[in-house]
Amino acid sequence: MAAESAAFTPLTLPVLPLDDEVVLPGMVVPLDLNDADVRAAVEAAQAAARSEPGKPKVLLVPRVDGTYAGTGVLGTVEQVGRLADGDPGALIRGRGRVKIGAGTTGPGAALWVEGTRIDESTPDPLPGHVTDLVKEYKALATAWLRKRGAWQVVDRVQAIDDVSALADNSGYSPFLTTEQKVELLETADPVARLKLATQQLRDHLAEQEVAETIAKDVQEGVDKQQREFLLRRQLEAVRKELRELNGDSSNDSAEESDDYRARVEAADLPEKVREAALKEVDKLERSSDQSPEGSWIRTWLDTVLELPWNERTEDAYDIQGAKAVLDAEHSGLEDVKERITEYLAVRKRRAERGLGVVGGRRGGAVLALVGPPGVGKTSLGESVAHAMGRTFVRVALGGVRDEAEIRGHRRTYVGALPGRIVRAIKEAGSMNPVVLLDEIDKVGSDFRGDPAAALLEVLDPAQNHTFRDHYLEVELDLSDVVFLATANVLEAIPEALLDRMELVRLDGYTEDEKVVIARDHLLPRQLERAGLSKDEVTLDESALRKLAGEYTREAGVRTLERSIARLLRKVAAQHELGRRELPFTLTDADLRSLLGRPHHVPESAQDPAERRTAVPGVATGLAVTGAGGDVLFVEASLADPETGGAGLTLTGQLGDVMKESAQIALSFLRSHGAELELPVADLKDRGVHIHFPAGAVPKDGPSAGITMTTALASLLSGRLVRTDVAMTGEVSLTGRVLPIGGVKQKLLAAHRAGVTTVIIPKRNEPDLDDVPAEVLDKLDVHTVTDVRQVLELALAPATSGAAPEVPAAA
Repeated sequence: MAAESAAFTPLTLPVLPLDDEVVLPGMVVPLDLNDADVRAAVEAAQAAARSEPGKPKVLLVPRVDGTYAGTGVLGTVEQVGRLADGDPGALIRGRGRVKIGAGTTGPGAALWVEGTRIDESTPDPLPGHVTDLVKEYKALATAWLRKRGAWQVVDRVQAIDDVSALADNSGYSPFLTTEQKVELLETADPVARLKLATQQLRDHLAEQEVAETIAKDVQEGVDKQQREFLLRRQLEAVRKELRELNGDSSNDSAEESDDYRARVEAADLPEKVREAALKEVDKLERSSDQSPEGSWIRTWLDTVLELPWNERTEDAYDIQGAKAVLDAEHSGLEDVKERITEYLAVRKRRAERGLGVVGGRRGGAVLALVGPPGVGKTSLGESVAHAMGRTFVRVALGGVRDEAEIRGHRRTYVGALPGRIVRAIKEAGSMNPVVLLDEIDKVGSDFRGDPAAALLEVLDPAQNHTFRDHYLEVELDLSDVVFLATANVLEAIPEALLDRMELVRLDGYTEDEKVVIARDHLLPRQLERAGLSKDEVTLDESALRKLAGEYTREAGVRTLERSIARLLRKVAAQHELGRRELPFTLTDADLRSLLGRPHHVPESAQDPAERRTAVPGVATGLAVTGAGGDVLFVEASLADPETGGAGLTLTGQLGDVMKESAQIALSFLRSHGAELELPVADLKDRGVHIHFPAGAVPKDGPSAGITMTTALASLLSGRLVRTDVAMTGEVSLTGRVLPIGGVKQKLLAAHRAGVTTVIIPKRNEPDLDDVPAEVLDKLDVHTVTDVRQVLELALAPATSGAAPEVPAAA
């Protein structure tokens, strides 16, 4: 590697500063002597050369922003004369790099410094990697020079064999910045300098290639536009000639504008909408055919003219007939049917008294149908429209995350469309349809906005008569639309949105209702889909009841319908294979051979030794999930004292509220254990573990408080929890049982699971009015105010008077 060598004698040279310019060894440059610094350095060099042999020598040093570089170039003054423009000048050749030392004195007005020549020699022969580097640099330089047409320079570059001279040759490159040239100058090692020059040249060629590609694309685009413009002009000229030959001198664009103007004037539009449409027609007449604004205006006018501004369907005011339609198409759901009947009755009376429009608003309705999947929320919307004699439109909101899906896009955007509400009105063909906003609780939000916030105006009866879509930008009256929103989880609906809707809960069906629905609705539909008639296959009521009770356990009827479809498919297949004769009547005895064993056997029907509550420390609770009510079990155990570590462990993916309920239950038993005759001393030294099975399912809420208290009390006393008892209620530190929600759904779940005794808080007693009578008749419901009452009802009597031994965790 090259380094400073002691073989070179120190030099004392006048400094010739180069402002924002760099000269590398091997370069020959002309300098203007009108510059005072250049003239002083040259004159000082000439004065020194009179006493020394050879040409005058100067030190060429780059000066960037007033700062001198640490390395300069030894230059010889080859000639002094006149430049091409007639000004005095000097021709200077760079000879080699010099390390600049301290300043010194010398003749003339120039700045003199001491310096040392830098060794720039390379080994001979060159290593293989250096030879490859030389070839790469020459190839890149040749490619760049050929692009510029500098063919005569190519041969000179190819003839350079010295690594240092080849690297310094890049100093002639006009694309290098001053900083890049200074970096080349201060890189003493020739191989490293050649690597740097190669990289700089490679980067420049890459940038040049990108720039050429962009320029080519731009030129192609311009050429295409010019060709399109020329062809359009020629087409206009041809059309003009054809019109003149046919004696018609009208203009196509004028015809189109006149056509839109005539359509707007002939359409039955509200006054403000007509004014806005005519303004857009005026813009269309002024715009050219090439203007993109013309296509925006035409699309907007088409959308406005297609909307049914003054189209309305006549409501069927036959209240008895509407109720009969609802009863025929849906079993149960009395709350919803009653609400629709009330709405129709009020509409009828308003129409009879001339109160159809009050304050610019009509009597629309906004209902939120909340309930588990499969209870008929979506199909109920069609029944409502059928009962009212209105058109029905379904708007699926599940997974919608863009606010523009509700309010529309600004029409200046490419591909702009009106929002889903406007499109639903357009699809319905009337201004008073029944619009079902399906899965409103599945609406999300991200950087594109919050669609739920955009629905606030749509579903507000006080505002939606002046709804503005971003695409239309004219007022749209939605006050006569009946909006039905469906949701599975009430908590997922924003509070402000829920406040604008009337809430109707659908809490699921009883077993009797499921049998009726299956007989009257599901079975005829599935018979048709299976290619069977009601005379060929008959399902006995016992089969339907067993299907609903033991083969399915759900709030709705979707799984029940799938089970019926599977039964009918098997019968049809067996008939085609010659294994079964039709007609055929299916009874409960045939289900096992066709569908296999039942999937949901009630806990009370199992062998006593196999029941979950067959050991102390297991209690049955009731909960509400997104799929309706459900039964959950609570398991409790105590760790062996020898394992050490007292404390509470909770498992089963529990939320914060449920974890706090467990802490409260444990604290209550510790403080009141003596009163309840429980061995609470075990709670001090042994760890307590409470587990909720189905650990993959998240659980939260305070309603499992008394269930956890009962499980712990059962564990400590050794008394089993009764198999036929399920409970729900929040517990306080003093043992009070506090009210909870979802009583109807929980009692329906208990009924489906075969539970016969249910314990609920005393303050939830009014909620029993919502529970179907046939369910209450089969349940023994106890209302309690204190945990002590719960323990008396839930725990089986002790088998002996001896104190039980508390089992340890396995």
